[in-house]
Amino acid sequence: MNHSDHNNPAIADISTLVKLRFGARDLKFFPRLMAKNLVLGGHQSRFRGRGMDFEEVRQYQPGDDIRTIDWRVTARTMTPHTKLFREERERPVLIVVDLRHTMFFGSKELKSVTACQVAAALAWAGLNANDRVGGLVFGADQQCDIRARRSHHTVLQLIHKLRDFSEQLIHANTNRYSLAEMLEDTRRVAMPGSTLFLISDFHDLDKNCEQHLFELARHCDLNFCHVHDALEAQLPPPANYQVSNGRQQFNLNTRGSELRRQFEKQFKDRLAHLKHLCSQLRMGNLSFETSVPVLPVLQQAYGRKKPRRR
Repeated sequence: MNHSDHNNPAIADISTLVKLRFGARDLKFFPRLMAKNLVLGGHQSRFRGRGMDFEEVRQYQPGDDIRTIDWRVTARTMTPHTKLFREERERPVLIVVDLRHTMFFGSKELKSVTACQVAAALAWAGLNANDRVGGLVFGADQQCDIRARRSHHTVLQLIHKLRDFSEQLIHANTNRYSLAEMLEDTRRVAMPGSTLFLISDFHDLDKNCEQHLFELARHCDLNFCHVHDALEAQLPPPANYQVSNGRQQFNLNTRGSELRRQFEKQFKDRLAHLKHLCSQLRMGNLSFETSVPVLPVLQQAYGRKKPRRR
């Protein structure tokens, strides 16, 4: 790493991403739907079968293991009953990060930098929970697949890729991948039963994306991490502004009331669509604004639940 990059706000800082491991220690309660894989691990699933914890008794069905027959209930009811158990399953964590050129935007901090921080915090939390953690990072013109492993080295590898891809955005102006193509690649990588986090601004979410999301939601515990900037929700106060993308400069007049209304409505409609889609597919949905630290948002969703005072 170039020493000059350390203080460059356009590039995700490795030391900052590494330090997130301390705040991520309290992130214990990731969302859990039905685990669909058969690999033993450290998390309870809603899979029913032979395992550690007894769950309930129901009538015997053809194919049930005769070793689980509850003879006391069977004798009392004169009908065969079998015991069901709640098994422990492994739940790999896959973190998909959108670092395409539209993420190179922000009024106080770039969306790309915020996305990197969210990804790093989730990776550390997964490792702390003894999960296998992997990543799929999409840049402007390339992608990187980091195989899920239960190791600090894997998380550090992901962090270095996040830093490298965020730096490449400085010179990028087009996207090689659409969100639909990102999700299609994710379907090829994601293992059934995985907890899957999609970190993006979702600017090009369309019907093709929704079909991929439907297929992913069938087999994975899917969660949106929506990264956005305050300037995407509301234009700055009425005035003339000089705006630049680093190569071109143009004038932005925010005085028009109709322009301001349409701009705000467009963002609200997109937000409402995201929430509806998440509700429809039973996906988690977290919102990250670039000016707000990521850890408090994650801690509110996945942190230890404090008992209420009476």
